[in-house]
Amino acid sequence: MYSSRGRIVVTGIGKTALVAKKIVATLNSTGTPALFLHAADAIHGDIGMVQPEDLVLCLSKSGETAELKMLALLVRQAGNPLMAMVSRPDCSLAHQADYLLLTPIDREADPNDLAPTASTTAQMALGDALATALLALRGFSPGDFARYHPGGSLGKQLYLRVADLYPANQKPLVVTNSPLREILLEMTSKRLGATAVLEERTGALAGIITDGDLRRMLSGNPNLETLTAREIMTTSPKTIRKNTLAIKALEKLRAHNINQLVVTSKKGKYLGFLHLHDLIREGLV
Repeated sequence: MYSSRGRIVVTGIGKTALVAKKIVATLNSTGTPALFLHAADAIHGDIGMVQPEDLVLCLSKSGETAELKMLALLVRQAGNPLMAMVSRPDCSLAHQADYLLLTPIDREADPNDLAPTASTTAQMALGDALATALLALRGFSPGDFARYHPGGSLGKQLYLRVADLYPANQKPLVVTNSPLREILLEMTSKRLGATAVLEERTGALAGIITDGDLRRMLSGNPNLETLTAREIMTTSPKTIRKNTLAIKALEKLRAHNINQLVVTSKKGKYLGFLHLHDLIREGLV
């Protein structure tokens, strides 16, 4: 399968067709091009989907299903490699196949030993084993996984970065000698529950003021009119680089039990804020 220059065409009928669809989905999402071909449709025209370099994988418990036996004959006549996943090595499909994958079972799980249960479970497990083995052979990376799964929260964990989120927020800032009134207006208008404090002369990040900092200062200081940002701020605020993965930012927020991080450039320049709500909105929490 790894050496195949074409696609992996997976086929079955009845319940095995459903398993085949799942195997195809897993192969495609982990870097192995695959497509599903229903065995009944194949012998009524859809065999044209199979290209010269494709490998065909047939799923069957008994290996004696008429449609699959006919399909196997057509595949062999066309010169495509044929792989059979069956529960018995002495069946017709096994004899026709170039490669044999056995999924032997003692009996089905239902009391009458009739409903496809244990057999389909075994096929599903072997399909997953094939996909993950191919994944390892191809050196399929988390970045590749993110490229194939951009829509889900799992994919977002692997590609979404702080830089994709923080620019949507406003950029509250005051300087170290800003009075309390200015601080309150800035925090209220920007609605992030915090503001960065910059050094007046250099513009370097000096600290952060949060709602909590304000409450603690207001409750314990009677000289409110003389308070400046330098007296209220928390120095050495928790920061995050803009190119950091968003999931890493979430881990940092949780580790320090805080709601926001100051986003900085590589040289430490203040760029903005990342808030916990940004991550919740993206489904990472």
